[in-house]
Amino acid sequence: MSQGTLRLGRREFAAHEPVIMAIVNRTPDSFYDQGATFRDEPALARVEEAVAGGAAIIDVGGVKAGPGDEVSAEEEARRTVGFVAEVRRRFPDVVISVDTWRHDVGEAVCEAGADLLNDAWGGADARLAEVAARYRVGLVCTHAGGAEPRTRPHRVAYDDVVADILRVTLGLAERAVALGVPRESVLIDPGHDFGKNTRHSLEATRRLGEMVETGWPVLVSLSNKDFVGETLDRPVKERLIGTLATTAVSAWLGARVYRVHEVAETRQVLDMVATIAGHRVPAVARRGLA
Repeated sequence: MSQGTLRLGRREFAAHEPVIMAIVNRTPDSFYDQGATFRDEPALARVEEAVAGGAAIIDVGGVKAGPGDEVSAEEEARRTVGFVAEVRRRFPDVVISVDTWRHDVGEAVCEAGADLLNDAWGGADARLAEVAARYRVGLVCTHAGGAEPRTRPHRVAYDDVVADILRVTLGLAERAVALGVPRESVLIDPGHDFGKNTRHSLEATRRLGEMVETGWPVLVSLSNKDFVGETLDRPVKERLIGTLATTAVSAWLGARVYRVHEVAETRQVLDMVATIAGHRVPAVARRGLA
């Protein structure tokens, strides 16, 4: 199936237009920045920097993905709803995504102006897709291997991890459309590290083309993840090069949206790959012509 236009909020993205989703964590204990954008002003500064650097989507998260202190739905909403409203006020054209698995939080952020619900836990709360349908916003359908939210995989096994990824994400995507989510606003995500060991995530990357061939736009969340760290034996703060290498491979295989911490570096990688692929012209082309 061919790739079509992706519509999110006020924005439309063409088939060969790579899209950057910048991560803004509204948590005090995020694995990457340890709460650097927990307070409002640093978080808003991060949004401004990301948009200036080429991010079209801002992904706001109110709960750390991994194990940690319990965060109630009320607290998650407190961390995200007002912030979403302020980002919408300051940046009317940016696509606002919220990383949540809870339908009640999803409803509150949609009321505040969110355009996309990023369900990283693969339908753990089935009502989240109903919220996306009711508000006519986008939805990310992720493979998490059936894992409970905020748990780490333990001796997880698949007969064929990519077959399972396809079965789950396509099922979630078709259900979302049947509920009323606009088809052109649904994305699928292989869920690197979620319900997977490092070899699973590497295979999902290697075979990403199988997801792209379904015609659904593919989102990848690769940034500084454990599968990169284990592959190269690098701590969190030394995973940028591995992340960018994985980004380049994913771009060549046809991924559409990239959820990242480092926006400017990712933009250069995506522009380079798009130009090699013939989807973008060089910014400057005077060598041998003067």
